Amino acid sequence: MPKMKTKKAAAKRFKVTGSGRIKRGRANKRHILTKKSSKRKRRLTRTVVMRKCDEKLIERLIPYKMK
Repeated sequence: MPKMKTKKAAAKRFKVTGSGRIKRGRANKRHILTKKSSKRKRRLTRTVVMRKCDEKLIERLIPYKMK
């Protein structure tokens, strides 16, 4: 069986925590920022842990980053 290839686009977007969960950035922080409040923009800067149901999809994209 050949090795699975990592999807590089996914590897750049997602990080794996020490406990094995997957972190991702939030959307809507790239442009059209003038109408968004400072509080909202600050909140969008932070990363968030993905839901368990979505982690299964990402595990297939980055197989060797998983524990």
